[in-house]
Amino acid sequence: MPYRFGVVLAGAAVALAGLAVGGLGSAGASSAMPSTTASPTPTLPPTCPPVLPITGGVSAATATSVTVSYAIALAPPCGYNPPVTVTLFASQADAQQWQNPVAEAVSGPERFGTVTIGGLTPDTAYWFRFGADGRQLSFVLGTARTTPRQVCAATAVIDHGWSGGFVATVTVRNVSGAALDGWRVSWRWAADQRIVSAWNAIVEGSGADVTVSGASYNRALSPGGSTTFGMLVAGGVPPGGIAPTCA
Repeated sequence: MPYRFGVVLAGAAVALAGLAVGGLGSAGASSAMPSTTASPTPTLPPTCPPVLPITGGVSAATATSVTVSYAIALAPPCGYNPPVTVTLFASQADAQQWQNPVAEAVSGPERFGTVTIGGLTPDTAYWFRFGADGRQLSFVLGTARTTPRQVCAATAVIDHGWSGGFVATVTVRNVSGAALDGWRVSWRWAADQRIVSAWNAIVEGSGADVTVSGASYNRALSPGGSTTFGMLVAGGVPPGGIAPTCA
C-alpha cells in the first residue's frame, strides 16, 4: 500500500506539473503581441494662392526697343525664382507655339523689374512670353509695338512777347537720315493762346491742339536739312514756352 500511495502521489505531481506548464504556455502565447510597422505619412501637394505666379506688361517703347515690366508674386513650389526670360515673337501664332523667336533678353536677380529688348524694327507689332527656372511659362502672352521712327525734330523760340501776345519761330530739322517729303509739327497750348497768322507754314485747325505743316516750297527736306516758320500769337506767353513734336 505505501508503494501504491507513492505512485498516486507521483502521478498527481506529474499531472499538476503538466497543467502548470500548459497554463504558462497558454499565457505566454496570449501575451506575445505581433510587431507592427508604422505606415509612412502621405505627402500632400502645396496649397497655392489663386494668383498668377508671374505677371507683366509693356512699360516703354522706342522705335527700336520695348521694355517689359514683370513681377514674380510667388516663389517655388507655387511660383518661380528670377531671372526672368522675355522672348519676342513676330506673330501671335508663333508666340502660342513658342516657335521662331525673333529676340530675347534676361532680367537681373530682382523679383520685380524690367527687361529691355533692342534691335527691333520701328512701328512693328510683337508678342512676348515669359520663361523662368528653365521653363516656358504658358499663362502670360502679351503684345508690344515699337514706335514709328522719328523723321524730324522741332524746336520753338519766343522772339518777342508783350502782355497780349508774342512772336515765335519754329525750326524743323530732318533727322531720319533720308530725304523727307513732308512734315507736321504739333503742340498743345497751355491757356487761351491762338495763332493770328503764320508764315512759311500752313496752320491746320484751331483750338488748344495745334498742327502746322510745311508749305509747298519747304515741305521737302534733305537728310540733315532744316527749315523755319514763324507765327504771331494772341494771348500771353506760355510759362513753359512751346514744346512742339514733329512727325
